[in-house]
Amino acid sequence: MNAQLYGYHKVLLDINLTTGDIKKTPIPRENIENYIGGRGLGMKILWDRLKEPGISAFAPETPLMFMPGPFSGFPIPSASRTCVVTKSPCTSPVVSSQPHASTVSYSNIGGFFGPEIRFAGYDGIVITGKAKHPVYIVIEDDHVEIRDAGKYWGMKTDELDKTLKKDLNNERFQTAYIGPAGENLVAYACILHTAARAAGRGVGAVMGSKKLKAIAVRGTGMPHIADHKQFSSALKDARATTTGLIDGLKTGILRNWGTSYALQSISDNGLMAVKNYREGTFTEIEKINGETARKKAWVRDFACYCCPLSCKKSGAVKNGPYKSIVHDGPEYETGTMFGSNLMISDFEGLMKAIYDGDDLGMDIISAGNVIGFLMESYEKGMVTKEELDGIDLKWGNVDAVLKMIHKIAYRDGIGDLAAQGVKAVSQKVGQGSEAFAIHVKGLEFAAHNIHANPSRALCYSVANRGACHLSGDNISHQNMMAATDSLGLCAFATDFNQPLIPGIGKNLMANLLTAITGLDWDEDRFAEAGERVYTLEKMFNYREGFRRKDDQVPDRFFTEALTVGDEKGAVLDKEEFKIMMDEYYAERNWDPVTTRPEDKKLSELGLNFTT
Repeated sequence: MNAQLYGYHKVLLDINLTTGDIKKTPIPRENIENYIGGRGLGMKILWDRLKEPGISAFAPETPLMFMPGPFSGFPIPSASRTCVVTKSPCTSPVVSSQPHASTVSYSNIGGFFGPEIRFAGYDGIVITGKAKHPVYIVIEDDHVEIRDAGKYWGMKTDELDKTLKKDLNNERFQTAYIGPAGENLVAYACILHTAARAAGRGVGAVMGSKKLKAIAVRGTGMPHIADHKQFSSALKDARATTTGLIDGLKTGILRNWGTSYALQSISDNGLMAVKNYREGTFTEIEKINGETARKKAWVRDFACYCCPLSCKKSGAVKNGPYKSIVHDGPEYETGTMFGSNLMISDFEGLMKAIYDGDDLGMDIISAGNVIGFLMESYEKGMVTKEELDGIDLKWGNVDAVLKMIHKIAYRDGIGDLAAQGVKAVSQKVGQGSEAFAIHVKGLEFAAHNIHANPSRALCYSVANRGACHLSGDNISHQNMMAATDSLGLCAFATDFNQPLIPGIGKNLMANLLTAITGLDWDEDRFAEAGERVYTLEKMFNYREGFRRKDDQVPDRFFTEALTVGDEKGAVLDKEEFKIMMDEYYAERNWDPVTTRPEDKKLSELGLNFTT
C-alpha cells in the first residue's frame, strides 16, 4: 500500500438540515480504494447510513449525496460528471413486509457542479435531516451557510437559475436546484443545473422532502496529484482520443447533433418508444429529428466542464404559439418521450413540452411514460375524460400534454395520482392495464423499445435503480458503467457506451487514476471495482426485499408484435428471455431463484459485511 494517497481531499461535507450541524467527515481510505468515488462511494455511504430496510426515501435520515469522482475538476476531457445518490422514491418490490422498501437511486449529471464541489475542497456533499422551512445552502470553500429560501420556494427552475445567480452576485457560483415538482414530492422530480441539465429518476423529490430548494457552491483549490509526468502523458492520450471523437468520419456525431442524432436512426431501426411502446418506429420522425431541430431552433452548442464534445444544443422556437421559448433540446430521451411516445410530431409543441417539463423540474422520461400510459388507457376506455379533469388526452394532442405536465407538477386533480408514477396509476386503473404499464420495479422505461432488443430487455430487468437504459446490456458493460460513474467521467467519452463512437478505454482510465492517486490501478482492478459497486447496489436492493419476480418486463413485449417499420412482427420470446436471465444470474454468481449474490462472490469482492 502506498503511504500517501493523492487526488482526493479525503473529506465529505456533511450537512444536517434538522439540527443545522455542518461538519467535515473523513472518508476512510479503504472506501476510496474500494469504491473510487462518485456512484461507488455514494453507494457505500448509503449502505452504511441506512442500516435497516424499509426506511422511506423521504425520511430525514435518508442521505442525499452529490458525489463527483476523482477525475472531476482535473483537465481530463469530459470529466464533468456528478452522481446524485440516495434511496429511490419511485420503486417498490412486488412483495415486501416493508411499506417503504425501495431500490437505490443514482443519477448522473454533467455541467460544472461536480468540479466546483472539488474546487471547494470536498469529495462529496452529504445532506440529511429536514429543514423546518425552505432553505438553500451556500458553500464557498470552508465557509458554509444554510439560508432561508422562502423567496425562492415556488419558483420554476428557469427563473430560479437567473435569480439565484443575481442574488449571489458572483457568476462563479455553480448551482443545483429543484422546481415545483420537487417541492410537491412528485416521485420522478429531478434536480436541475444550468436550467436544463437534469439529474432525474426521482432524486429531486428527495431534495424536496428535505425542504432544500438549492445548493450554490464555488471554490478555489484542488487536491494534488501523485505523478505529474505520468498524468501529462495519460492526459495527452485522452485528448488525442477525444480529438478523434470530434474529427473522425463517423465520430463528429455528438458535436454536430448531440443525442438527437439517435432520433432518426433508432426509429429507423425499430427500437424507439412509440405510442406507449406499442411500436418501435415513428413514421413522422423527420418532423422532430436533429436535422429539423438544427433548421428550426438550434443556435448554439454548449459543452460541460473540459469537454470537447459540445453535445448540448440550445435554441429558440421561432414560429407558432410558443414563439420566444429559449431552451435546449430535443435530445434523444426528451424528443422521444414527449415526441414519438405521445405521437407528437409538432416540433414547436414538442419544444414547449420539453421546456415546461424542465422548468417545473420533472424527469421527462418518466413524465412521458406516465402520460403515454394514460393516453392508452383513455383510448381503451379504461379512464374517462371526467376522470382526467376534462382533458381530451388523445394521441398527439399537444395542448392536453401541456395541461397534464402542469397538473402533475402541482399534483392537481388527476396529476396527484400521475405524480406517483406509472405503477401506481396502473394499480388504480386496473382492468389488465399492468400489461402496458411500462416499468421495472416501479421505475419507468427510458426511450428504448425492447420488442426487437433482448439485451436491452435484460438491461432494464436487472438494473439496480429500476428500468435504467444506462445500466449496461451485459455484465462487462454494467461493471464498466459503475466504475466510470465512480470516476466522474462522461460515458459518451468512453469506448464502450456508443457503438459508432470510439473513446477512452479502461486501460487509459486506469492509467489516469494511477497518476492522480498514486495507487496501482490496472484494467482488472478497475473492472473489479465496478463489479463491487454494482453488487453492493444489488445487495442493498436484496435487503429491501427485491427478488427475481421483480426482474421482469411488462407483458406487452411478449404478446404484442410491432406492426410497422423494419422490425415489423418482432416480439420478445418468453422462454428465450427466461434462459437469457438464467445465464445472466449464473455468470454473475447470483442465485437464479432469489437473485442473491453467492457468499463466495461477496467474499471475493470484499462485501462480507453485507451477508
